[in-house]
Amino acid sequence: MRIVLDAVTKQFGAVKAIDDVTLEIVDGELLALLGPSGCGKTTTLFAICGIHRIDSGRILFGDLEVSGLPPQRRSVGVVFQSFALYPHMSVSENIGFPLQVRKESKAEIERKVDEVADLVHIRELLERRPAQLSGGQQQRVAIARAIVRRPDILLLDEPLANLDAKLRLEMRSELRRLQKETGITAVIVTHDQVEAMSMSDRIVIMDDGRILQIGTPDEMYHRPSNKFVAGFIGNPPISFADGKVEDGRFVTEGLDFDLPDRIKKASVTAGQNITLGVRPEYLQPDFATPIEAEITFIENQGREALYDLTLAGGHVFRSIQSGEPICKLGDKIRWGIDADASFFFDDQGKRI
Repeated sequence: MRIVLDAVTKQFGAVKAIDDVTLEIVDGELLALLGPSGCGKTTTLFAICGIHRIDSGRILFGDLEVSGLPPQRRSVGVVFQSFALYPHMSVSENIGFPLQVRKESKAEIERKVDEVADLVHIRELLERRPAQLSGGQQQRVAIARAIVRRPDILLLDEPLANLDAKLRLEMRSELRRLQKETGITAVIVTHDQVEAMSMSDRIVIMDDGRILQIGTPDEMYHRPSNKFVAGFIGNPPISFADGKVEDGRFVTEGLDFDLPDRIKKASVTAGQNITLGVRPEYLQPDFATPIEAEITFIENQGREALYDLTLAGGHVFRSIQSGEPICKLGDKIRWGIDADASFFFDDQGKRI
């Protein structure tokens, strides 16, 4: 089911939680709404499902406008962060409850519950109660309950937030498998960029109720539209340094190098304030653009090592390398930046 948000606005008092948002979600894709707390992503999700009534604009499912329809008249399944299972009901009864509300026959409910239980791999849990389940099992039950009616759209509000790290990793792949197998259009709200990058077909990054960028995970990482997006996407995060343009060079205390040709051709001017952004993989011992710094932090993760490199001017850059650490704290090093793979932003934060 295709979803269209057309100039949608939602206010709570003087606060615009959604500010003139226009977005098209393609039939069958999994789209992630990503951003910091308070950016408007959950409000957007609740507007799609009908929990929040929008103040202006339109919401369409396919060609049908649903802006004025209550949640029960929209063909959506919702999975909440808290799972919201009924503690006095068995797993089977929890899953079948939406079908009971629709007054389907007992035989039909049993058939559909068994079918969806197989799909989410919880057939052996049907007679248990929620208190007897692990967090991952409870989440599978919540997903089964959301999709047992075969809705056109699946909406997930921070569905992995209450799980431990191992379960989050497992459930990311499980959710993606389910979405692919059913072909359902899905929207997931998350503040975890790793979650969004690994699961979704496209990502929408929001801040202050507005959309900052829409794109594939690869586009978000390699072609961020602005400094906010570049800083929000990437783990370990990108490093920034403020400087100026002088004689075709980027200059700041402790760092001075020739700007890439693409930046020179972008009409930067002498004295212009710009910001350099370097992802950790583009700061390495053998890269060309020299950087002199001191190792001020090392994080050994076994498979890889992370370093904080502090320049003479106080700027701190992060580097990531495979294997065990090759340096120790306090070492003075001369490494290099891949300037061609780095980003440059103007004083408004827009990528040059």
